[in-house]
Amino acid sequence: MDVTQNARTVLERRYLKKGMDGKPLEEPEDMLKRVAANIAEAEKNYGKTEKEIKGIEREFFEAMDNLYFLPNSPTLMNAGRELQQLSACFVLPIEDTMESIFGTLRDAALIHKSGGGTGFSFSRIRPKDDIVLSTMGVSSGPVSFMKVFNAATEAIKQGGTRRGANMGILRVDHPDILDFITCKADNDQTLTNFNISVAMTEKFMDAVKNGKDYELRNPRDGKITGKLNAREIFDLIVHMAWKTGDPGIVFLDRINAENPTPHVGEIESTNPCGEQPLLPYESCNLGSINLYRMVKNGDVDWELLKQTVRTAVHFLDNVIDMNRFPLEEIAKNTRANRKIGLGIMGFADLLIMLGIPYDSEEGAAMAEKVMKFIHDAGWEMSRELAEKRGTFPNYEGSIYDGKMTVRNSTVTTIAPTGTISIIAGVSSGIEPLFAVSYVRNVMDNDKLVEVNPLFRKIAMERGFYSEELMEKIAEHGTVEGMEEVPEDVRKIFRTAHDINPLWHVKMQAAFQKYTDNAVSKTVNFPNSATEDDIREVYELAYELNCKGVTVYRDGSKSMQVLSTGKTEKKSDANSEGNIEEGGILKPRPRPKTTIGLTEKMKTGCGNLYVTINQDEDGLCEVFARMGKSGGCAAAQSEAVGRLVSLALRSGIDYEAIVEQLEGIRCPQPAWVEGGMILSCPDAIGKALAKHMDIDIKLNGHKSVVDAGIYPECPECGSILVISEGCATCPSCGWSKCE
Repeated sequence: MDVTQNARTVLERRYLKKGMDGKPLEEPEDMLKRVAANIAEAEKNYGKTEKEIKGIEREFFEAMDNLYFLPNSPTLMNAGRELQQLSACFVLPIEDTMESIFGTLRDAALIHKSGGGTGFSFSRIRPKDDIVLSTMGVSSGPVSFMKVFNAATEAIKQGGTRRGANMGILRVDHPDILDFITCKADNDQTLTNFNISVAMTEKFMDAVKNGKDYELRNPRDGKITGKLNAREIFDLIVHMAWKTGDPGIVFLDRINAENPTPHVGEIESTNPCGEQPLLPYESCNLGSINLYRMVKNGDVDWELLKQTVRTAVHFLDNVIDMNRFPLEEIAKNTRANRKIGLGIMGFADLLIMLGIPYDSEEGAAMAEKVMKFIHDAGWEMSRELAEKRGTFPNYEGSIYDGKMTVRNSTVTTIAPTGTISIIAGVSSGIEPLFAVSYVRNVMDNDKLVEVNPLFRKIAMERGFYSEELMEKIAEHGTVEGMEEVPEDVRKIFRTAHDINPLWHVKMQAAFQKYTDNAVSKTVNFPNSATEDDIREVYELAYELNCKGVTVYRDGSKSMQVLSTGKTEKKSDANSEGNIEEGGILKPRPRPKTTIGLTEKMKTGCGNLYVTINQDEDGLCEVFARMGKSGGCAAAQSEAVGRLVSLALRSGIDYEAIVEQLEGIRCPQPAWVEGGMILSCPDAIGKALAKHMDIDIKLNGHKSVVDAGIYPECPECGSILVISEGCATCPSCGWSKCE
């Protein structure tokens, strides 16, 4: 298995079997052998001999070992191990009863514990203040229960391998739709484990187009409770997406128009990143083909791609048989419909190797051509499997009944590939490059300039490579406008922020045309984007038959997108303190009486109250207390305050203290009026600076966008990127959605 050192680090941290001492018991090749052997065992169900099973096991291993294909993370982690839970995404139903709500909460906890993510529709819950006949009380509404689900998710740590993630969906005609749309208005920490999307109907979209009102219906009894102007609601969704990145939108009627088993039930929700619409109590097994490895002599190796598709469909169908599902109801429904989701990764790399700009008609045409080929080859294999193994149990009454005999009710999905694309060493999913070159943190606060390997290769071959140029590019993340880079190279190495947002939608639509399920994609905007820009993308996504769309305006939510610039460290300020004999700095005693002020600072951990006191000799102490929060955040803020107080009374210059505190980042900064609070220490530094009327800039970062300030990965300290609907670290594979 030919992987980079970065990929090996990710494998050791997240995928390889470990001993009691935490050290890996496997090499990457051992992991692949374990997975291949386990998934090939399903052949016993279909009468294959041991020799035949060994041949299939070898086929599976070679596809993964050559990095032609990789299954989703739970399969790599768990196949052949005690857990044996192989699915990444699930959807659970929520009915309008306390028994259903908290029963689903219990089921979600079991799924998160096993490493899966969950999607929910809260549309069946009666609106807030609606009567509850059994108690003669009133309902608290869907948003209040979402907060309960969020808190439960936060409490489940999943053994440190994958994090719980949720999708919350509400129909646009639910009476509480205004509360839902604005539930993340303040970027607070009540729904940090939820992506949210509004489920839009065709009737609503028609009303938007014509500027008409539409009806709200109480899900408890179906009665009309009022009307809202569709265009005003659409504009509110646009405004909130511009402001916070949420909500996304899904076109629910369009999804159900392609529901392969409408006789079984209606689709109400998707998985956390939106690419997998599922029925209640259903899961899907996903995997991705590495298009980077499908290029030979300057063209797509169509024969290799076809064989890889066939192997992947065979593999994923076997996964369903080998999966140990967290709930019996999920096992029943998943096996009855046998949905699989085969997608791709490395599409941006493929375009680069073919010399095609991402944002071009030629690029969109290649997307359609590649996906149609995968779609057709995948369904051909599903038909062959059906001839040998039989159709999926819910085939009778499905959209395929009487038309074609197939093994699976769906075959293709464009899913996020954040971590497996790191293993494969390629670009994520169908996303463009997030940066041509960027800075990655390594041990002991050293910095390492990471350069896209294709760019490095071309730069060396054409004679314009230099370490200085790579560092310069890392400061900007892009080669846009750099005369040192030839124009034809600049065209094919355009990054997510170089590309007009409309091209993001066009590319998503090109892939959706030949994808059974949906497409995970983020439409990236610069911080300067307007609400009209967001509106244009939403309208285009609907016009081009996308099943949903997620947007991200840089700097609009707690998890920021991309830091491609180097942190410019400021030199420590020197000041005279109280020096005892022997060079020991001694703080002066705390005065009995002080005067000061308290500044309320919004942080990603909650409200932080920073009290700054002084006496006749100047600043002498700082207290930092969290509002309602406790735990480590409160304790650490108190510790920072004590140390700052000690430094102030030791004569350390306050500007030097501010320089040490400002710019410290955590995974969940807070966007506030006039800038961003990067962490609790950063908030203390800014409060101290404000107290002394110092004009402090937010940070020394440079970036491809004006916002320019981004958080660190909580595990490795490198940058985070938002793509495929989720914040992911390109260095260690940490993901907010896993």
